[in-house]
Amino acid sequence: MDMAMMRLRREDPRAVGSFRLHRRLGAGGMGVVYLGSDRRGQRVALKVIRPDLAEDQEFRSRFAREVSAARRIRGGCTARLVAADLEAERPWFATQYVPGPSLHDKVAEEGPLTAAQIAAIGAALSEGLVAVHEAGVVHRDLKPSNILLSPKGPRIIDFGIAWATGASTLTHVGTAVGSPGFLAPEQVRGAVVTPATDVFALGATLAYAATADSPFGHGSSEVMLYRVVHEEPQLHGVPDALAPLVRACLAKDPEERPSTLQLSMRLKEIAAREAQGLSDGRPAVPRGRTERPTDRLTPAYPDQRTQRGPAGTPARPQGQGQRPAQGPGGGPASRPSSPRHPGGPSSRPTAGRTQGRPGPRTTGTGRRPSRPDPRLMRQRLIVFVVVTLIVALGIAAAQKL
Repeated sequence: MDMAMMRLRREDPRAVGSFRLHRRLGAGGMGVVYLGSDRRGQRVALKVIRPDLAEDQEFRSRFAREVSAARRIRGGCTARLVAADLEAERPWFATQYVPGPSLHDKVAEEGPLTAAQIAAIGAALSEGLVAVHEAGVVHRDLKPSNILLSPKGPRIIDFGIAWATGASTLTHVGTAVGSPGFLAPEQVRGAVVTPATDVFALGATLAYAATADSPFGHGSSEVMLYRVVHEEPQLHGVPDALAPLVRACLAKDPEERPSTLQLSMRLKEIAAREAQGLSDGRPAVPRGRTERPTDRLTPAYPDQRTQRGPAGTPARPQGQGQRPAQGPGGGPASRPSSPRHPGGPSSRPTAGRTQGRPGPRTTGTGRRPSRPDPRLMRQRLIVFVVVTLIVALGIAAAQKL
């Protein structure tokens, strides 16, 4: 369902029940959704069944199931039901209005999300699905356009084809209900739906958030449904931290998928770890890009010294922040400050400080000078003075307390 706001059309009602209508939010297979408000100014999303379907008992029943599902679910990850009238000429119901774009629109406009963002959204959604499933409801149509990114967290909307746990996924014989590319294999086959059905859809949704595409590609409904049942998902571009968990969610056998509770706990761990990596100054590097240079020089120098040292020096993975001014090669002739004793405690500080800097600031022989280095002595004196001042300030502050 497209949730972009549009002006009311001539045929649209101006009021429904006690609510005044202001804008169109979108239209789905069952009806039109409006932005409305009550007498106190509380904003709602009000869904009215389409006129041509109002006389269809099957659609009235489905609409009633959506209202029933909304009433039974208790949790912060769905839009709260405000009011409903199932006996009206055109049945309607109103839920709390959720500001914010859909996940589909967010990714379409701004591109794939980071691993930390995906994990945080996925953790909130899986926790919300725990409440949905505890109410005995399976959403059956979880997808990026049915997830709104509100300032208070993601919200699951549109329970129009939600069904009680254990029900069949068919409305007519041989017709699967849902969105190709996000349907679980058991939905395509017309088997019984379970909470694992929503786990599959959530896995496909997280893959979309990471790649801006369905893990089963594009094509006609028939092609997409065939791939869901018979082919493995394409997860190229899903961050390494998330790929194993997403693949587990997309298992063909429902019994092999994680539960919503397991999924919530695991995604929270990943979100915390990814967020910690960002706060430590080590941003997750987008696939296909190199790390940005860093101004933190101290960690970079030992890596350069060890990697570019003479033969026999233990090699380390290349660190970030290396400086191209050192030039290619880096042999003993161009690196005169290589340590005299690799790994020796006396050579590490001077090698680590001098080798990463451009310019001939060493003796050129690799041996320790016979006289103390005046620059090194000044550095030590500065360090001593700074440490002394810090200790004195700390003691003064403690005495004031």
